Amino acid sequence: MTAQLWNALAQATPVAKAVLGILLFMSLASWAYMCGKWLCLRAAHARNKQGIDRFDAAPDLAGALDSLRAGSCSPLQSVALRGLREFNRIARTGDVDRLLNNNVRRALRQGIAEEMARLSSSLSLLASVANTAPFIGLFGTVWGIMHSFHNIGTEKSAALATVAPGISEALIATAVGLFVAIPATLGYNTFLSRLGNIEAQCINFAGMFLNRVEHEAERHPQGLDTAGMGGQ
Repeated sequence: MTAQLWNALAQATPVAKAVLGILLFMSLASWAYMCGKWLCLRAAHARNKQGIDRFDAAPDLAGALDSLRAGSCSPLQSVALRGLREFNRIARTGDVDRLLNNNVRRALRQGIAEEMARLSSSLSLLASVANTAPFIGLFGTVWGIMHSFHNIGTEKSAALATVAPGISEALIATAVGLFVAIPATLGYNTFLSRLGNIEAQCINFAGMFLNRVEHEAERHPQGLDTAGMGGQ
């Protein structure tokens, strides 16, 4: 079977070989991206979980912030930094009671949006591969069938030996297109689900952060130190 496949590829037209080369490149690129993205999202999910547990277990807000600084870099640090910066701006105005809830909530929401945009970067690559690979394979299929009809016209015969090469390359192009598209589609849907879980973690953390800030705002009238979290 393998020898027959290689023989069919060897007899394929240059256009069919170009189509298969494009599909092979798309497959390698999507698999490399999926491996890297899986490791990235798995690490982000684990760090978020650790960060939430440490933040919740801390006795006060200062200790909770120290737990984020001490832990591995996670999306929660960026979210918390956004909230801290906004809280410090409010503290300098002396109007904490009126501005705290809405302003810090919006800052936390912006922090979550930034982190989710960073984590989902280049995810459109998989969507593009999943959507275009079947059509590229279909183009190879159509070209193979056209090649078969051309051979029939040239040879003045519809014998199997005349049409087999074109039909073989057409079927191979179809199969390869599906082979590229199906894993990319599964990967895309898997990563969307994973990103949804990470976003839910960040939203839960934002609620915990806002609750702590509201409860302890009076104890920090001058704001809080953002050193060690990328703040100024």
